[in-house]
Parts: sequence; structure tokens; C-alpha cells
Amino acid sequence: MKIATYNVNGVNGRLPRLLEWLHETSPDIVCLQELKTDDTKFPAHAIADAGFGAIWHGQRAHHGVAILAKGDTPKEIRRGLPDDSADGQSRYLEAAVKGVVIASIYLPNGNPVGSPNFAYKLAWFARLNEHAEALHASRAPIVLAGDFNVVPTDADIYNAWLWRTDAVIQPEAREAYRQLLAQGWTDATRSLHPNERIYTYWVNAAAFQRNAGFRMDFLLVSTALAPKLTQAGVDRQFRGRERPSDHAPTWITLEVAAG
Repeated sequence: MKIATYNVNGVNGRLPRLLEWLHETSPDIVCLQELKTDDTKFPAHAIADAGFGAIWHGQRAHHGVAILAKGDTPKEIRRGLPDDSADGQSRYLEAAVKGVVIASIYLPNGNPVGSPNFAYKLAWFARLNEHAEALHASRAPIVLAGDFNVVPTDADIYNAWLWRTDAVIQPEAREAYRQLLAQGWTDATRSLHPNERIYTYWVNAAAFQRNAGFRMDFLLVSTALAPKLTQAGVDRQFRGRERPSDHAPTWITLEVAAG
């Protein structure tokens, strides 16, 4: 089974790239982030024509998450984190599909540091961690996938010093990510490639040409799935195509039947 996550940075504006990627790489399950469209304008028909069922949690012009499944339709479990009723931002979607529980996550960016945005980022991260702990305790096969807007270590960014004031590398954000992993989740990419410089985001085309990137897109697998992890990679070539997202698709394969 191949599972991927992709911050598309506008699902309608990047639809040609998304459809191209689905056709060329044929993932079984996909988590999308930053849809930037409300629910009525999600391109469900085009995605269905490509062979994928979908559920989505959109928001006009901002945020938004979706889950796609090849030849299947994900069964929604929840949209939004617990105690999320007062939060108007669409950042979390959870479903059952092909024998696994999958969550598509778009964590707040949090800039500028010291602002209400940063406080919101940390509060949202704390709520995610609380829910993730309950999920992991279920011992079900689970994948948390998405753009976490955190660079876990200096090895996950081309030059940490240049970005030292950015929210994605602040100690509080890194500590929240560390606490999440401490629950028992495995960072699939880092588990299989412990010493490689791997990036999933480049701020602009010039940065991509220099490979001056960040690693902020993750697939975290539960203890039930960790022994089944076989491959992990980034389809970085799609960052270099016409009108791309600033993120590249990130994926894993598991020794699990795709159904």
C-alpha cells in the first residue's frame, strides 16, 4: 500500500499538477492540505474521473484538507479536532479507508513569533497531541499525514540560522513535535533515511534550484504499522514543473494489502 501527503497550495489552481501526479505515481491513499476552496468548489468530479474517491473539509481562500482513495471512498470519522467547535479553521480530517485510519493534517504556520498566530499554533498542536495520544492508545493501524509546519531538527533545513526567527523552527514547536513522537509514532521518512538531507518544501523556484529546502511534511505511523514500513520518499520533481505547489508530494509504502 502506498500512502502520500501533498500540500497542494490551492487545489483548483494546482489541479493539473495534482491529476498529473496521481496518474504518474498511482498512490492508494492521499492526504491533501491547503485546499484554499470551500466545500462547494472542491474538484470532486475531476478527481473521481482520475479513479479516486474523496472526502474534504474546505474553507474559502484558506486552509482546507482532504483524503483521497484509489477505487474507494474514505469513510469519515471526524472533521476537526475534539473541542474544535469554536475553531473556524479547516485543518483536520480523519477517515477509515483500506483497513487503516488516516488523518490529513494542516498545522498552523504561527508567524510571526510572539503574536496570537504563534499562540494559536502551539494551542492547536497541543490539541492534536492530545487526540493523537488517544488514537495511538487504540492500537489500530493509523497514519497521521500532512504539513505540520515544524522543522524537527537543524538537519531538516538547509540553513537553520537564516530562519532562526521563523515559527517553524522555534523550540516550542520542535518540543511539541518531539512529544508527539514520544507517544510511539514513527516518523517514516526519518526512520528509513536517518542521515539524508531530505526536503519537502522550497520557498520559491530559486530555492528549489539550489535545493535550499525544509522538511515539514510527514507521515507518522502507529506502532501497529511501523514494522510494515518498507519505503519512504519525496516526489521532488513535481516541485520543478509548471505552476507547482511550493511543497512536493511525500509518500510511504507499507506491506499491507491495498484492498
